[in-house]
Amino acid sequence: MTRLGISVALLTPFTSGGAIDTALLASHAQTMIDNGARGVTLFGTTGEGASIAMAERAPAIGALLAGKIAPGQVFVGLCATSLGDTLAQIDQALAFGIDTFLLLPPFYFPGPSDAGLYAWHAALFTKADARAKFILYHIPQITAVPLSFDLVTGLRAAFPDRAIAIKDSSGSWANTERLLNHGGIPVLVGDERLLHRALALGAAGSICGMANLHPARLCALFDTAVEDVALSRQVDAVVSGPVIPALKALMVQQTGNFGWANLRAPLAPLGQKAKAALLAQGESISV
Repeated sequence: MTRLGISVALLTPFTSGGAIDTALLASHAQTMIDNGARGVTLFGTTGEGASIAMAERAPAIGALLAGKIAPGQVFVGLCATSLGDTLAQIDQALAFGIDTFLLLPPFYFPGPSDAGLYAWHAALFTKADARAKFILYHIPQITAVPLSFDLVTGLRAAFPDRAIAIKDSSGSWANTERLLNHGGIPVLVGDERLLHRALALGAAGSICGMANLHPARLCALFDTAVEDVALSRQVDAVVSGPVIPALKALMVQQTGNFGWANLRAPLAPLGQKAKAALLAQGESISV
């Protein structure tokens, strides 16, 4: 059974002027690892990766690796619709020694077929540097591009050294369970509320946003496969509205650092009523 543990889907802090706060990003990443996380994932959904330019990625990666964080502890999210742009993001990270990527499918053209998605992934795997390994990313509520069971298992069978795992962030237990029961590809669970159930069936771990707030609790959940009921309740509260503004509001509450409140448009802060309700619930769960 493959065990990859907890990788924190890092929130990206921004300065009041809108730039990435690389110092805070690096210190936050180190805190996550110091609290037991296997590693961190940059530029994913939680990290507002779709709003981060190519030119901003290298300084952010460099800030993490300038300290004690090793390249092997970092996954890099890929967010592009063209093969060329995706390959450029891969090469950029490989230059820092990072070789594992969280791979979004091409998400612009609506309703792509499995055949089209297979061809896109196959072309990427063929053209990418031989060192690169990929975690397929199934988050259809964001991309509107689901990765079907047949597509995932087909890519794994054809490219076992490339498609090393799948992150299932669909929130569909039926989908997660089917992948786990198949056993052909390691499964990382995005929904923390499903993690204990998935671990009982051999899940490899999680790349998750709530670990920004509770890395030690997520690591304990991974070690025990026992649900953290209070944490699950907080997940319910977070996903009841815009997730990233909610997570950042809770980070401000937990750390006292108001820099975490900064978001990039088109994201906007929670309204006062929603924020008050979330923060009241947040006070009920200890760090």
